[in-house]
Amino acid sequence: MNLSRPARRAFLVVHVVAAACWLGLSLGLLALALAAATGGSAATVEAAVRAMKLFADLLLLPIALLTLTSGLVLSLGTVWGLARHRWVVTKFWLTLATTAATAFALRPGVNEAVAAVAADGPLPDAGDVLFGPVVSLSAYVFMTTISVLKPWGRTRR
Repeated sequence: MNLSRPARRAFLVVHVVAAACWLGLSLGLLALALAAATGGSAATVEAAVRAMKLFADLLLLPIALLTLTSGLVLSLGTVWGLARHRWVVTKFWLTLATTAATAFALRPGVNEAVAAVAADGPLPDAGDVLFGPVVSLSAYVFMTTISVLKPWGRTRR
């Protein structure tokens, strides 16, 4: 299946915009996690983790799924293919893994931090709040880098 030129361009724009949004959301989550981890007052910590919850619940998963879907359509509908180039394979599996981590680790972790703050319990540990955003931002920067540089050549297929 080959996409027509207008369709390929449209999917490429959607994919790049969605990936940039995902990268920006991760940077925003990291900034909020730093505010929660270093915030002196309980009000600052509460505001930061509640804002993280908004990002995690409303924006992250739809953007992640849009990035994954548009990338899959592009790889299957263009000459790049899904398994022809090592960078495409690497990016696909990392996108799949980070989407799953967003759904099953990052979002629940943020929700637990919000529940702890809302219950006037102990403030979330700085490492717990920072781990998800640091890992996800690192993965997205790496995926962006390999998208630009296209390293490693073709696969055996």
